[in-house]
Amino acid sequence: MINGVILYAIAIILTSISFIKDRNKTKDALLKSWKSFRNIIPDMLSIMLFVGLSLSILTPSLISSIIGEKSGLTGIVYSTLIGSIALVPSFVVFPLGHTLVQNGAGLPQVAVLMSTLMSVGITTLPMEQKIFGRSFAYSRNASAVLMSLIFSFIIWVVMV
Repeated sequence: MINGVILYAIAIILTSISFIKDRNKTKDALLKSWKSFRNIIPDMLSIMLFVGLSLSILTPSLISSIIGEKSGLTGIVYSTLIGSIALVPSFVVFPLGHTLVQNGAGLPQVAVLMSTLMSVGITTLPMEQKIFGRSFAYSRNASAVLMSLIFSFIIWVVMV
């Protein structure tokens, strides 16, 4: 909470300084920002709806039943798919991982799930394509999946 207040205060101070230096440029920048935000709102609302549905369907007990310690490579594949498709807020990912491990999920499976939840965005892909372009969006997501699988393999070799 404090960090948010500090960041908002800094943003207000810097915007005020910019406004004092050049009103027209600041107004133009704020207008462009508003237009960009307005264009993203429909996508963001659909993502937020999907987040709510994901959190109600994909409970920790359901996920840990699919990706238990003995699920092996199959569990890693399931975790990769679930993590790539599901959209979970970042502040939920680490407590979710802890809960899954406590409920019997395997470390490599949880590692790849957490990594893909944080880095892969199949759900947000249409919005990412609009903003960054198709080739960048696909290559970023593909490399994120690859790195998540490598990370899971390292966890498997070292921890299990």
